[in-house]
Amino acid sequence: MGFKTADMPPVDPAEFGSLPFMDRMRLLATHWCEYGFGSPKQLHMLYVYKLILYVGLGVVIVGLTTPGLGGFGDFASWWNEPIVYLKLMAWTILFEITGLASSSGPLAFKFSPFIGGFLYFSRRNTLRVAPWPGKVPFTAGDHRTFWDVGLYFVILANLAFILVFPGQETSIVPGSEAGLPPSWALLSYVGLIVLMGLRDKVVFLAARSEQYIAILFFFGVMTNLVDMIVAAKIVMVVIWMGAGVSKFGRHFTNVVAPMTSNTPWITSTRLKRSLYRNFPEDIRPSHRSSALAHIGGTVVELVVPLVLLFSTNRTVTLLAIIVIVCFHVFIISTFPLAVPLEWNVFFIFATVFLFWGFDAGAGYGVGDMSTGWLIAALVAALFFPILGNLRPQQVSFLPSMRQYAGNWASATWAFRGRDMEEKLNTHIVKYNTNQIDQLTAAFGAEVAEIFMQKAVAWRTMHSQGRALISLMMRHTDSLENYVIREGEFVCTTLVGWQFGDAHLHDERLIEAVQRRCDFAPGELIVTFTESQPIHRNYIEYRVIDAALGVVERGTYVVKDATDEQPWLPNGPIPHQVTWTMHGYQAPGDLTRARSGWPVGTGDFEMIEVAEASTEAPDRAKVDG
Repeated sequence: MGFKTADMPPVDPAEFGSLPFMDRMRLLATHWCEYGFGSPKQLHMLYVYKLILYVGLGVVIVGLTTPGLGGFGDFASWWNEPIVYLKLMAWTILFEITGLASSSGPLAFKFSPFIGGFLYFSRRNTLRVAPWPGKVPFTAGDHRTFWDVGLYFVILANLAFILVFPGQETSIVPGSEAGLPPSWALLSYVGLIVLMGLRDKVVFLAARSEQYIAILFFFGVMTNLVDMIVAAKIVMVVIWMGAGVSKFGRHFTNVVAPMTSNTPWITSTRLKRSLYRNFPEDIRPSHRSSALAHIGGTVVELVVPLVLLFSTNRTVTLLAIIVIVCFHVFIISTFPLAVPLEWNVFFIFATVFLFWGFDAGAGYGVGDMSTGWLIAALVAALFFPILGNLRPQQVSFLPSMRQYAGNWASATWAFRGRDMEEKLNTHIVKYNTNQIDQLTAAFGAEVAEIFMQKAVAWRTMHSQGRALISLMMRHTDSLENYVIREGEFVCTTLVGWQFGDAHLHDERLIEAVQRRCDFAPGELIVTFTESQPIHRNYIEYRVIDAALGVVERGTYVVKDATDEQPWLPNGPIPHQVTWTMHGYQAPGDLTRARSGWPVGTGDFEMIEVAEASTEAPDRAKVDG
C-alpha cells in the first residue's frame, strides 16, 4: 500500500468483470487478508488532519467561551472542570450530527462530497426513516418536510448554545467560577433529539444518542455533583461492558482479522497471513485472531471498566486508565470502516476526566451515590442493551452496545443491471450520487467496480455475509445477471449516514425507494439478516423483492456460516425457510429444477421449504 497509490488485486481490471462472481469474491477476500481495502495512505491522513481539527478547534472554542476557566494560561486546571466535559460532549455531538465525524470521508465510501449528514438533514424531500410510523402520531411519511428541517436546525442551535454558553456559578460545583451550563439547555437537547428520533431514527443515531443523552439527562436533573459524576461513570462502564458481552460467540473473531488486515501501519504481510488459518486456502480466523479478539478486546472491556468503577487505589486506577486509553488508541489506529474516530478520542478524555479527576477513593464511588439515582442510572444504562440482545429485531445494535461485535443486522442489494442501480440517482432526492459514479469519476469504471465489489467481499469475511450471498444465490436466476452491492454503502447515499446497521435500510426504506423508482419484480432483490439473540444459536433472515415486499423468511444456524469460506466453495450455507409469500418461488430454485439438477445437489438438500402461506410464520425452534 503506497502513500498516494492504491494496492490493487492481481487482476486485469478489464478482465475482472468476466470472472464468475464467486471467483471475484475469493480473489478480493484473499487480497483483503494481506492489504485490507488497499486504500492509499494519504486517505488515512485526511482523518488524522480532521482529528487534529476536532481536538484543536474544540479546545479553542471552550477556552474562548468560558471565562471562568481562567484562559489558556490555566489550561492545566481545565481537565477536571465539569463544564469542559459537557462542552466537549456538545462539540462532539455537533461533529457527529453534521456528518463530520463517523460515516464521513472516503473510508466510509463518501468521495464527492466527503460528508452526507448536514447536506441531507437540512434538505427537504430527502428520505427519512421513522421507527414506528404506524404507531406514533405525526411520524408517518418517508421524506423530510419543513418541520424536520426546522427541528434539525433547532437541535444544532441548542448544541451550539451549550458549547458557547460562558457558564454560571452554582453550588453544585463548589469553588468553580466556570460552573455549569443551564440545566434547561441540557434537557431541551434531550427532548429535541428524542422528538427527532421519532420522526427520523437516522438523525437520532447519527448524533450517537445512545452514548450521550443519558449523561446529559442526568446532568440536567441531578442537583449533586457526586450523583452526576457517578451516573456518567455507570453509563460509560455499561457501554464498555455491553460491548464486551456482545463479543461472546462466533462473530467477533471474524471482525478482528479483516479489521487488523486493514490497519495502515501494520505492513507485514506475514503477520497478516497469520491471522488466518491457512492462507490463502482457508481464511477463517486463526487462533491468533481469537486471542487478539478475546484477550485484547473482550477481557479488557469486561474487566478494566469494573476496576475503574470500584478501585480506590490511585495506582491501580492509573494502570486501568492506561489500558483503556491504549485500547481506544488501537481502535483509532485501525481506521474501522464507519470511522468513529472522534467518539474514541472523546472517550479517552472522558476516561481521564471521570475516573482520574473524580476517582472512587475521593468520594465519587458507586457507594457514594444517592440510592434512588443509582437505581435510575442502572435502569437507564442497562435497558436497551438487555432488550437489544434479547430482541435484536427491535433495537439498533448501537443502543444495544454491540459496537465492533460483528453481530449486526446486515443486508445485500442486487440490481438487475446498472440501469436499475442508476434509478437511485435519477428518481431519489439525495446529495451523494451512487458510490460507483463517485469512484468512476476518479478512477474509471473498471477500477471503480473492483472497489465496489471489494466491499461485498469484505462482508463475506463476516458471518452474515456468507448467509446473504447464499440467499442471493437462490433468489436470483444467476448472480452474474445482477449488480451486487453492500447494503451499508447503498444506504449511506440514500439517507446520508450509516454505521453498519441494516435497520436503516430494511423494508421501510426499500418501500420508500420503490415508491420513487417503481422497480419491476426481480429488478431489485435485498437479502437481509437480523442480529443473533444472545440466547439463540440461529439468526433470522428475510428476502425482499422491492416490487413485491418480503417474499421469504427463515433462519440459519450461525455455526454453519462461520464454518464456511467467504467464497462458499460448498455452495449456499444451510438455511431453513419458515414462510414464503403465496405464489412465490425463488428464481434460483426454478433455474436448478429446469436444469435437471437432482435433489441432494447444492442447496436443495439443505433447505426445508415451508408450505406457501400468507400467514406470518411461527418463530423457528432450531436451538441445539
